[in-house]
Amino acid sequence: MIEQNKKTVIKFIESFSDGNAEAAKSCLAPDAVTYAKGYGKLSGPRPYEIIIATTATFKDIIPTGLRPSFKSVIAEGDKVAVEFEGDATLANGERYCNQYSMIFTLQDGKIKSVNEYYCTLLADQKILPLLADVEEQRKKA
Repeated sequence: MIEQNKKTVIKFIESFSDGNAEAAKSCLAPDAVTYAKGYGKLSGPRPYEIIIATTATFKDIIPTGLRPSFKSVIAEGDKVAVEFEGDATLANGERYCNQYSMIFTLQDGKIKSVNEYYCTLLADQKILPLLADVEEQRKKA
């Protein structure tokens, strides 16, 4: 089960990174929640619905995907810890490189919770304005 949990987590990260909400759904329990740790505006909990909506929006704001470069994947029991770096080009042409550590808890092969650690200041500076632009465009449509 440990190897399968690792595969599920990697699939989720790659799906999220590519903005593939349907593939991300297949990795998540219906009551999954992520917790972006830190004090930035993008910090805090995200329930399943927000995880999926954010994943779908990533396709618009990060057309290259995060292009994760995995540094380590460690699993024990129902926990998987992943360290990776992202190297993306945003929709506005700016480069976005961040470092991530995530601790996943799985149950019955599905992700139940994720503790995300990354530079929230960088995400607030680069990602937040693009999210606001997408939201504004959706309101106009």
